[in-house]
Amino acid sequence: MTKLNRKRSCGILAHISSLPSPHGIGDIGPSAWAFIDFLEESGQNLWQFLPTVPTNPIFDNSPYMGNSAFAGSPLLISPDLLVKDGLLTQIPDKPDSFSEYLTSFEAVTNYKKELLQKAFKAFSKDDPQFISFLKNTSWLQDYCLFMSLKDKYNQKGWFDWPADIASRKPAAIAKTVKELDNQISYYAFEQFIFHKQWNLLKQRAKDKGVRLIGDIPIYVGWDSADVWANQEIFELNKKTHAPVNVAGVPPDYFSKTGQRWGNPLYRWNNKDIKIDEKLQQWWVMRFKAMFSLVDTVRVDHFRGFEAYWSIPAANKTAINGKWIKGPGKKFFDSLQKQLGTLDIIAEDLGEITPEVIQLRDDLGFPGMKILQFAFDQNRKNAFLPFNYQTSNSVIYTGTHDNDTTVGWYLSKQLSKQQRLEIKQYCNKDNADIGEIHKDLIYLALSSVSDYAIIPLQDILGFGNDCKMNSPGSKEGNWRWRCAERFLTADVSVWLRSQCELYGRTHPPKKLVKNEKQEK
Repeated sequence: MTKLNRKRSCGILAHISSLPSPHGIGDIGPSAWAFIDFLEESGQNLWQFLPTVPTNPIFDNSPYMGNSAFAGSPLLISPDLLVKDGLLTQIPDKPDSFSEYLTSFEAVTNYKKELLQKAFKAFSKDDPQFISFLKNTSWLQDYCLFMSLKDKYNQKGWFDWPADIASRKPAAIAKTVKELDNQISYYAFEQFIFHKQWNLLKQRAKDKGVRLIGDIPIYVGWDSADVWANQEIFELNKKTHAPVNVAGVPPDYFSKTGQRWGNPLYRWNNKDIKIDEKLQQWWVMRFKAMFSLVDTVRVDHFRGFEAYWSIPAANKTAINGKWIKGPGKKFFDSLQKQLGTLDIIAEDLGEITPEVIQLRDDLGFPGMKILQFAFDQNRKNAFLPFNYQTSNSVIYTGTHDNDTTVGWYLSKQLSKQQRLEIKQYCNKDNADIGEIHKDLIYLALSSVSDYAIIPLQDILGFGNDCKMNSPGSKEGNWRWRCAERFLTADVSVWLRSQCELYGRTHPPKKLVKNEKQEK
C-alpha cells in the first residue's frame, strides 16, 4: 500500500461535544468554527475528535456504542444555524442544568429534540438538496426506520421488537414504512441538517489549513441500525438475535479482568462467499462515508484486523476469551482497490504482537506513540522518543482513555523515582509537578513523529476532573467541556511558538515571541 507523504505537523485532540457553546454541548456550528480559528491562530494543522455518531443513554452516551456507524449525532447540530436558515425564529432560554464544564446529556437531548422538531415543521420536504440527499445516501432509509421503530417500541432494543420486524420480513417492513412515514422523514431531516452543517464546517477547516481527523470504531453496537439491517454479517443467534461471541480485550494496562465491550463480532471467518462480499461492501460503504466527512481516519482497535479477542457472550468478563485471526492485509488491499489510497492512522495500542506491527507496516499506516506509556524504567520501551525508528507515527501525550497528563503525574501509579526520571528526561532536575504538561508537550513536539497531537486538557494543564473517559467504568464518561475563557490569546501565542520551534507549522513563520514569558 502507498505510504502517504505527511508533512511534519501538530494538532489538538478535542471532541466536538467538549467545545465551548451556550447550548449545553459543543456543536458543529459557530462553536466549532471558533475552535478552528483558535487552531489556526495557534499554528495547529490537525484537529482530531471522537466518533460523531448518535449516542445512546443506555451506554452512557459513549460515541463508541452509537445507534449507527454512519449517521451524525443530532446533539451536535447547531441551533444558531437553524435560526440562520430560517427554520427557527429564536432559541429558547437554556435550561438551568446546562453547565459550561460538563454535558448533561438528558437535558441537552430534550432541548435539542424540541428545537429540531420545531425546525422540522418549518422545513420543506420539497427542498431539492433534501431530495438529492434522500436519493444518494444509501444507509439513510435503514437508519431512519430503525430510529422510528425505537420510538414506537419505547426505546426497546431491536431484538425485543415483534419477530417479523426484528427479522426484517419484507411485508412487515413495507407496512411499517408506510405507517411511520412522517417519523422517518423527521429522522431524515435530522441527518440532512447534520450533513449540511458539517459541509460548512469542513469547508472552514479547509480554508484555515486544518485537517480533520475522524475516528472509526472497529465495532458497532448490538442495538444499532447496522446490526439490525445487516444481521447476516454478524455472529448472532438466528433465533434470539443475541450475539454468540462479543468483542473486548484481554487483561491489560487499564483492567485486570480485561474489557468486555459486548459488541457483536463480524463473521470474518465464514465460508459463505456472499456473506464475505456483503461484509466487505459494508466496510467499503463505511469508509467511503467517513472520508466524505474528514481528511484522515483513525482506526480504533486496529489490531482487531490482524486478530481479535472473542469472548463467549455468556461470560461477564473478558478473561476467558481467545484470539481469532482477522481479515488482515487482503481486507485493506480490497478497500484501496475500490477507494484509492487510504489516509489512515492505526490505533495500535494494547496487546500488540509482531504480526500486528507487520500488518501496520506493510500497509504503510502510522501507529500511535503515547508518552504516558513510556516511563516504566525500561530503556527499550517503544514509546520512549529515542526508540522511534520511523517518522511515520503519531505521538500523543495521552488519549481520551488516559488520565490527563497532570492527573497521571500526580497519581499513585507513579513512584517518586519515576517522577524524577520523567523530569530528568525533560531536562528538569527535580520531581516537582511544575508544568509537567508542558514538559510532555515539549517531548512530543520535538520528536521525529510526523504528527504530534495533544489533548486539549493537556494544552491547558487540567487535572483528572477533566478526564474524558475511564475505560472499564460504565458511568460518568464523555461529559467534559472546555469553557470559552480558557482558550486565550496567550495560549495561542505559546502553542504557536512551540510548534514553530520544532518545524510543525505550515507555512513556517518567524518565531512568535511571548512577551510575558520573556519578562
